[in-house]
This record gives sequence, C-alpha cells and structure tokens, in this order.
Amino acid sequence: MNLFLYLDRPSPVHRLDPRTKLLLLSGSFAAAVLFTRPGPLVWLLLLLLAYGAMAGVLGNLRRIWILLGTIAAVTILSWGMFAYGSTPIVWRVTREGLIFGLAAALKIDSMILAGLIFLSATRTEEIVLALIRLQVPFQAAFAFSLAIRMVPTILGTAVTVTEAQRSRGLDLSRGGPIRRLKSHVPLLVPILLHTLRSTDQLAKALESRGFGAKRERGSYLEIGFHGRDALALALGGLFLAGFVALRLIP
Repeated sequence: MNLFLYLDRPSPVHRLDPRTKLLLLSGSFAAAVLFTRPGPLVWLLLLLLAYGAMAGVLGNLRRIWILLGTIAAVTILSWGMFAYGSTPIVWRVTREGLIFGLAAALKIDSMILAGLIFLSATRTEEIVLALIRLQVPFQAAFAFSLAIRMVPTILGTAVTVTEAQRSRGLDLSRGGPIRRLKSHVPLLVPILLHTLRSTDQLAKALESRGFGAKRERGSYLEIGFHGRDALALALGGLFLAGFVALRLIP
C-alpha cells in the first residue's frame, strides 16, 4: 500500500518547475478566499479538477473523498443552523445560512483539492529545493519536508501495529462504534512509542551529520524556469485576474 501522495506521471504539470506549482497553489488559495457565494467557487472547483485531470492525479481523490464529504456536510449544516438569516427553512436552518455554508464547504474542499494536486504532482525533494530558491531558510524547508514524510510514516506504523495485534487475536470489528473506538485505544501506545523512537533516532542522525553547521548547501537536483512555466504562470494569473474582477462586480 502506497502511503505517499506523489504519483509519478509523464504529465505537463509534473514537468513544471516546483516554484511555478507553488505560485499556482497560492493563486488558487487566493481565489478561494475571495468569495462568500457558491457560484464562483463552483467554477474554481471545476478548474482545479481540470488541472488535476491534466496532471493525472485525480485517482488520489479516492483516498480523501470521505474527508471531503464529511467536511462539506458538517460545514453546510453548521452554517445553516448558526449563521444569521432572514429566510427560515426548518427549525434554526435558514436559506442564507445554507448558501453561506455551501460556499464555505466549496472553499475548504477547493483548498484541500489544490493541496492534494500539488503534493501528488511534486516530489518532496523538489518542494524543499523550491522553498530554498525562494529564500526560505533551509531549516524551515527541511522541517516542512519532514512533516510531509512523517504523516505517511506514522500511518504505516499504525497499519503495521494494527495487523500485528490482529494476528494476536485482537478483534477490531466487533460491537458498535463506541466499542470499536475503545478497542483502538490500546494501539495508541505502541504507535506513540515507535514514533518517539523514530524521532529520537532521526535527531541523533542529524546531529551526527552536523545538521545546520554549514550555511551554504549544494543540491544534486536541478530546477529551472522554462517556457512552459511562463505559460502556466500567465494562464494562472489570467484566471486569478478573472476571479478578482468577478469579485469586484457588484
């Protein structure tokens, strides 16, 4: 089971400079926060889906569709009940609240989708080098890459511990939801201990190699801007300008 999001594809998006993809990601976030009504956010979501299809990474959506659906449902329900509105539908739910909640759900899911596409089409090493070329301190860039790597590592540890306990007779599927939740609590101790041990070993390895002792660092990986990057940034800027103009229209 592949716990990492990156998918190696011969797509035009994969061939873009990682700094270009970072700027496109930032632009999609900026476009998302511009609106509080669903219409433009639907167009943004469709645009991101087309971008992900071009990259060939929409298969990763199967891994988070439950998360996206849950976020959308909770957001719409919460804003529908608690946001101010003058057109009641049922109990405390108002039409204005539901519309605002739908816009908030589209906004959050669009940001998650944009991040998913970025991580699915960009290697961690490229992200680190892009951040360094953008004058981000190496320690901060390394911490960011470490966070990206640690999530699948912890998930892999959880899978390993779960399978080991099942082989010893632990039944995690018996009973209702509360009982199943309680049966997972004993798994937290070995997962936590393994994570702390791995973190301690990583810290010792970094210290033994003199991490941070040299300010200037080289890299075997080379990145650079090309014509396709200029075209992608121009298209991204054009779309962002269109969204800004749409926001300014009364």
